[in-house]
Amino acid sequence: MTTRDTSSAEPRPLLGGLAYVESPRWHDGRLWFAHWGTGEIVAVDLGGASEVVGEGPPGLGWSIGWLPDGRLLVTGERLLRREPDGSLTEHADLGALAADWNEFVVDGRGNVYVNGGCDFEPREGDAPGIVALVKPDGSIRQVAEAIAFPNGMVVTPDNSTLIVAESLASRLTAFDIAPDGSLSNRRVWAEIDGYPDGICLDAAGAIWCAAMLRCLRVEEGGRVSAAIDLDRSPFACMLGGPDGRTLFVLAAEWRGAEEVDEALAARTGQVLTVRAPAPHAGWP
Repeated sequence: MTTRDTSSAEPRPLLGGLAYVESPRWHDGRLWFAHWGTGEIVAVDLGGASEVVGEGPPGLGWSIGWLPDGRLLVTGERLLRREPDGSLTEHADLGALAADWNEFVVDGRGNVYVNGGCDFEPREGDAPGIVALVKPDGSIRQVAEAIAFPNGMVVTPDNSTLIVAESLASRLTAFDIAPDGSLSNRRVWAEIDGYPDGICLDAAGAIWCAAMLRCLRVEEGGRVSAAIDLDRSPFACMLGGPDGRTLFVLAAEWRGAEEVDEALAARTGQVLTVRAPAPHAGWP
């Protein structure tokens, strides 16, 4: 693996021997992530010490995050919430909008934006993905539609903009966020050479984006200011660490949806780290 235009050395493996790894979140001094195919939520510190800290769905396509009060949320067929005693309960009934839910982001006001309607093989011209909003008062509504496989999402530090990776459209799409959480002014934030997956935002306003065999630092308008080439597919990236400038890249060999069991058994998943030029900003 190689880097270009970065301020650091070669990415280094922090943790290996994993299945599929997704939804990295820096939380309480460690990187937490969804360990797809195992039903585990794992946390790892900067020294590489890891432990299973929670339970998720057994399959693929789920994410983790936290409400402002510290309770953990987990997606899958439902949006679940972990209570202080460890029990899981339904946080929101989204079944009327879509059957499965993937990535989500909780903004600084406690609004939860969660995407659903993902389809690996949509019909030509079809974009069935949606974004739903779950407000702190428990109300639920759809706030965006016609998204071509919605994936990673971020909210800017001022809570004014939501950016979502449209994987099958090869772009990052932005929306203005109204005071009531509604989305408007849909626009292309950046075109991506590849299929963008998990994303995170830095304090300079750039987005780190997992895209096929690279992790890219992309500026609004599409300029790529840094790139990390990998020997396996990155699923997501997240800035964290004590100063927010450690970039965590979660990667594994992707062999296609038809060979999931074989890929999970191969245990090619890794958590990699590299120093980044600007610290984390916004949500998640």
